[in-house]
Amino acid sequence: MLVDFNRLPDTSRVWIYQASRSFTPEELLEIEKRVATFIEEWTAHGQDLNAGYDIKYKRFIAIALDQSVAGASGCSIDASVRFIQALEKQYDVDLLDKMNVSYKQGEFIAYKNLVDFKKMAKNKAVSKKTIVFNNLVTNKLEYLNHWEVPASESWHGRFM
Repeated sequence: MLVDFNRLPDTSRVWIYQASRSFTPEELLEIEKRVATFIEEWTAHGQDLNAGYDIKYKRFIAIALDQSVAGASGCSIDASVRFIQALEKQYDVDLLDKMNVSYKQGEFIAYKNLVDFKKMAKNKAVSKKTIVFNNLVTNKLEYLNHWEVPASESWHGRFM
């Protein structure tokens, strides 16, 4: 069942998918409809899942699940991955590659593979103060408070 993201409890499990590029306004409208439809139909062992989504900066899709109602099963997680893979294919974009880093350069969101990000850190092109997106957060509270942070407060800091 689709629930407004803001109404989900802070303990809700979160999965974040970062796109390798920004989505166009037209793509965003389509993606929002597709994500909403997926969540409306998302189940675990036949039981509806209370979930919502948040799309930030035209490139991050966060899906949150209230596990106090019903938790995700292996099959429901597989269904969500297949859904994200379908988005990747339809929009010719990477969403599942965890070996890439997104960070802010002013108001612009940059996207680099991890090897290039490490080189940039070594060359001081990014610093501990660079705002990065920690897509390893696991719940809504962490997403709201520790997803968009200086590199020094994330796993990215080990490269500085």
